[in-house]
Parts: sequence; C-alpha cells; structure tokens
Amino acid sequence: MIERSFVMMKPDAVSRRLMGQILSRFEDKGLKIVAMKLRQIDEDLAKEHHGEHKEKPFFGGLVEYITSSPALTMVIEGDDAISVIRKMVGATNPKEADIGTIRGDFGMDTGRNIIHASDAPESAAREIALFFDEEEICDYSMSDNAWIYE
Repeated sequence: MIERSFVMMKPDAVSRRLMGQILSRFEDKGLKIVAMKLRQIDEDLAKEHHGEHKEKPFFGGLVEYITSSPALTMVIEGDDAISVIRKMVGATNPKEADIGTIRGDFGMDTGRNIIHASDAPESAAREIALFFDEEEICDYSMSDNAWIYE
C-alpha cells in the first residue's frame, strides 16, 4: 500500500552537512520525495510538533534543539513507506541503532539523533499537515517505477 511519511533531518544533520548522503538513501531505496523544505522551525511549531512530550523533563531542551538551526522537512512516499523509513532510520538511541541505519551510521547520542520519521499513518498525516500545505506536495511518476515495484 502506497503511504506518505513525514521525515525531518534535524539541525544536527543539516549542520553536519549530511543532507545529501541521507537523502540519497531514500532515493536509492526507491522511495519518492514528494515535498521538501529547508526551514527554520519556530518555537510554536516545535512545541506543537513535539506536543506529546510537553510534560516530560526533556521537552524544553528538545524545543531549543529543534529550533537552533534549520531542519530539512520532507514528505516521502512509497509502498509501506512508514515502516520502511522507520527501519532505515534505526533505533531512537543511535548507540542501539544497527550499523547501516541512518542513526547507526551518523549518530552517537539520543539528543542528537539526526532524523525524525513518522511512526504511524495517523502521526504521518498530522505531521505532514503541520509542515506542508496540500498544494506543496507533488504528484508525479517515477520513470523507474516498474523496476522498483512488481
């Protein structure tokens, strides 16, 4: 089933110049980038995006981190995209993430874990709507689709 997921390369990925390497992993896998913005996330948007953590002790630091530098926000589409992307991203704690995953290859600390990806269709829909207007999401065909999907 074709799904859309929200993916954010966090400020550490942008500041460490890892965007191209990470983006190419999604494209190499056969996933389709249908929207993308490099943006400075403001405090209100950061608080809304991470609202489920607002009562946790790390919330303030999380908001400060995510607003500290630009982030690359994306909508990525593909067959079972949410679970495929989560596997590619790896465990939240980079020290526990498998080598070969984005966090396993580029991260060292949970507080600087490089990337966020939606964990369910409901969160994907909510996060996409927070960061993108529907008209910003492109609908197009990839010429190599027949070589990616049966």
